[in-house]
Amino acid sequence: MKWKQEGGGWSPYLAGALVGLLAVGSAWATTGITGQTSFLGASTTFVRAAGYVHRAILPDRVAANPYYQQTPPQIDWQYMIVIGILIGALLASLTDRSFETESSPPIWRDRFGSSIGVRAVGAVLGGMIAMIGARLADGCPSGHGLSGLMQLSVSGFVALAFFFGTGVVVAQLVFKGGKRHG
Repeated sequence: MKWKQEGGGWSPYLAGALVGLLAVGSAWATTGITGQTSFLGASTTFVRAAGYVHRAILPDRVAANPYYQQTPPQIDWQYMIVIGILIGALLASLTDRSFETESSPPIWRDRFGSSIGVRAVGAVLGGMIAMIGARLADGCPSGHGLSGLMQLSVSGFVALAFFFGTGVVVAQLVFKGGKRHG
């Protein structure tokens, strides 16, 4: 097994194995620490972070919110995983020398132009839609897909199939006729 791909980047096999070890390790560690198994996921962390910021501005409102009464905004192991994802991605791109800054990816520029404002609006709207979906589904694709597969859950397989299938359809619609990069 190669550690790196030709042309740069980490091997998807190595990255997948590492994510698998992280998922199993997080389930094992949380069971030992809290007595309840918690699986890998990130959407709840973003909601807690919003509550954390909101609590600094309007503490009474957060204290009265039923969601935050049940799930208080706090820095916990999932919060640290999200921070670790950012740090890990930076370190991975630095170690394989693929780090670069750009205002927008080439495939985006080819389809929508180089306006940073259009890119920002697309990113914010996409993030809002993804977060609303994750909250409605009571978890994000990594939570439902990776953790579901780890448990050999039929719903995990179905969810992952729909996530990937929908992603392919939307990418075809949004980037129809665009040049392939990479």
